[in-house]
Amino acid sequence: QVQLVESGGGLVQPGGSLRLSCAASGSIFSINAMGWFRRAPGKQRELVASITSGGSTNIVDSKKGRFTISRDNAKNIWYLQMNSLKPEDTAVYYCNLDATTTGWLPVSSWGQGTQVTVSS
Repeated sequence: QVQLVESGGGLVQPGGSLRLSCAASGSIFSINAMGWFRRAPGKQRELVASITSGGSTNIVDSKKGRFTISRDNAKNIWYLQMNSLKPEDTAVYYCNLDATTTGWLPVSSWGQGTQVTVSS
C-alpha cells in the first residue's frame, strides 16, 4: 500500500504564491515519476507538472514561468511552487505517484486533493 498526503492549499489573492506538498509513504521500492494534476470546476482532471526519477521536469505550457515542481528524494516528498497566481488557477490540486512497490507491483497513487482558490 502506498499513501499520499497533500498539504498547502488555501485561499490566496491574485498575484500571490502557494506551495503544495505531497508526502508518500508505504511499501515503495522505487519511484518512476511524481506529478501534480488539477481539476477546475466543471472540467476534467488535467496534468499540471511532473518530475521523473531522473529529475526531468515537465510543466504544462499555461503554467510555465509561474509554477515549479521539485522533490526531496530522501523524504519522498515533492512540491508544487505556484507564483503569480491567477483566478483561473483555482482548482482542486491532486498529487500523483507512479512507483513500484516492495512487492514488485506497479502502482499509481493519488493524494486526497487540496483546494486552491485565487480570489480577491
